[in-house]
Amino acid sequence: MNIGMIEAAAARLDGRVRRTPLLSSPFLDAIAGRRVLVKAECLQHTGSFKFRGGWSAVSALPEDLRRNGVIAFSSGNHAQGVAFAAREHGIPAVIIMPSDAPLLKIENTRGLGAEVILYDRANEDRDAIGARLSAERGLTLIKPFDEPQVIAGQGTAGLEIAEQAAAEGMTVGDVLVCCGGGGLTSGIALALEANAPGLRTRPVEPEGFDDVTRSLASGRIEHNARSSGSICDAIMTPAPGKLTFPIMSRLCGPGMVVTEQQAQRAMAAAFTRLKIVLEPGGAVALAAALYHPERVEGDAVIAVASGGNVDADTFCDATKRFGDGA
Repeated sequence: MNIGMIEAAAARLDGRVRRTPLLSSPFLDAIAGRRVLVKAECLQHTGSFKFRGGWSAVSALPEDLRRNGVIAFSSGNHAQGVAFAAREHGIPAVIIMPSDAPLLKIENTRGLGAEVILYDRANEDRDAIGARLSAERGLTLIKPFDEPQVIAGQGTAGLEIAEQAAAEGMTVGDVLVCCGGGGLTSGIALALEANAPGLRTRPVEPEGFDDVTRSLASGRIEHNARSSGSICDAIMTPAPGKLTFPIMSRLCGPGMVVTEQQAQRAMAAAFTRLKIVLEPGGAVALAAALYHPERVEGDAVIAVASGGNVDADTFCDATKRFGDGA
């Protein structure tokens, strides 16, 4: 992986991707005790940053492979990103999703034209299902994070952050990133290394699914004890990737961990103060900026709001329980 791959992905995404804004509010600044800038990837196509990686990977395939179609496994956001990219390229897409994924994400993926195959994440192996279907149908597997072209696509968010931070006068500080397997985190870290070396990437995870934080601390890949059981479904991965972990080890600062309650408080704060909708897993970076300010360095912090694909009940529960998130 290198910056050239990210720049090439940006060229293929040009005219397709939304350049998402950096949002701010004095009320959030007051909670954090510093300036908070929120990179609103929840406003991206399909409601998350995953469109970037999906388009990058599909558009990079040789034509003879692409026309056969693609397959992916995802709890929902990668599914929608790949499904959208496949539809726009006029090719078939098969998406393997856990049966306990939010219904909204399942329905959205089907609505984008993909064939959805559900599996039991506690008792079935999604990799084995994917390998079998790939072989049977000649489909190309697009992994959710441990895939170079996916990482390159996610890294285009980092190119934007570097430019936007400079425009805001921020050249030094932490960039907090919602982290599952590390595709977005490692992509942003590579982009910032090249274009904004004073900005430090920090992965943020939900309590109980802090494999990246523990892996960075120990220097080796650590695994989570369970595969489900968090409202932060978008970032429940077993372990950091074989490709992403070395990048994060070299470039990232220490990981941060937030509780589900803090993620919900951040959802409420984002809605009240920024007028954006976040899903729990897409709110953990903002939660870290707001509710763990002692662990953040610099006069300003950037939090990536990675996704907003949340069902109405989950969203309403967060806003009713925590009001403005303060």
